[in-house]
Amino acid sequence: MYAWIWRRLPGGLWVKVTCSLVLVMAVGALLWYVVFPWATPLLPFDDVQVEAGTGEDAGTTVPGDEGPDELPYSTTSNQPPPSSSR
Repeated sequence: MYAWIWRRLPGGLWVKVTCSLVLVMAVGALLWYVVFPWATPLLPFDDVQVEAGTGEDAGTTVPGDEGPDELPYSTTSNQPPPSSSR
């Protein structure tokens, strides 16, 4: 298929290279601005559902576990807290 397209492009080597780059960019723009926005509502990527557990492990705790609502790290910064070892 690519050989067929290459043979159908007009001109010499550099004209064919330029035309093929323009074709690739046109197909990419068509996909990016037309096809992907049309298909986004049809795809289930944002439809995430978390099911509740069976309750079998309810009441069991692991030492050092802060609970489901307390995170052991900061959610506001990427920087770790300063250590006193220095």
